[in-house]
Amino acid sequence: MIPGVILAGGRATRMGGGDKGRLEVGGCALIEHVIARLGPQVDALALNANGDPARWADLGLPVIADADDARAGPLAGVLAGLDWAAGAGAEAIVTAAADTPFLPRDLVERLVAAAGPSGLALAATREEGRFWPQPTFGLWPVALRDDLRAALADGTRKVLHWTDRHEAGLAVWGDPAPFFNVNTPEDLARAEALACA
Repeated sequence: MIPGVILAGGRATRMGGGDKGRLEVGGCALIEHVIARLGPQVDALALNANGDPARWADLGLPVIADADDARAGPLAGVLAGLDWAAGAGAEAIVTAAADTPFLPRDLVERLVAAAGPSGLALAATREEGRFWPQPTFGLWPVALRDDLRAALADGTRKVLHWTDRHEAGLAVWGDPAPFFNVNTPEDLARAEALACA
């Protein structure tokens, strides 16, 4: 059993605040695109978001908040997802960002195949001979949740600082397009163009 967790806990400051996942592309909210692509790949789906969970009620998903409201970045959302999954008896979760409407339809399969010795894997793209990790797309073993909790308490915020310590495997895509995320109004316009192409 591998549940999925959509990470939507950010502040969206470059978009002027609010819930980025609610912005529309191709006639649907970004988060609806993510649900449509990730949902069929996992056994259950939850949303990591902070603030009033009632604003997400229409999605019909469990809403899990960070353990505190320090906004410690994606790793805090991963930890919230791991704690939720542990309560459900799952051994791992897969995460995806709420602002990535074109995420791969084979994300989970490829992350599982790429898992490192600890069971951890991140998505990455290969461009011009270099690997570019996509740190909000990962396979995260529940067994590492206490280590992650301690790392966050010690001030770790960068995903790669923590995943490198645990020898995360890389699932590599040659095309970066599936990981395109919407951070700015210009990105939103580009996503709309891609969705309608």
